[in-house]
Amino acid sequence: MLKVFRITAILEGISYLSLFAFTMPLKYWAGILQPNKFVGYAHGILFIAYIIIAFLFWYEKKWNFKRLLVLLVASLLPFATFYVDQKYLQPETVS
Repeated sequence: MLKVFRITAILEGISYLSLFAFTMPLKYWAGILQPNKFVGYAHGILFIAYIIIAFLFWYEKKWNFKRLLVLLVASLLPFATFYVDQKYLQPETVS
């Protein structure tokens, strides 16, 4: 479960950044809609998967509510899923 959560967190972060850094400018400045559509769908699926896996992982690890809140808020902020991976998920691979 940890490996799946780490991969999902990283992919969700990449999709979030690519959506706003690359495809949104293409859509609004160049009028190219297709990349935004596909990256948007991928980001939506990854976002939902991240939220579900965060709840499952939190329940499995019996972490406190504050950690769950950090995991959930991280899905809303750019670069935050990378922080979650570094701060909370990577140490779990060692223990």
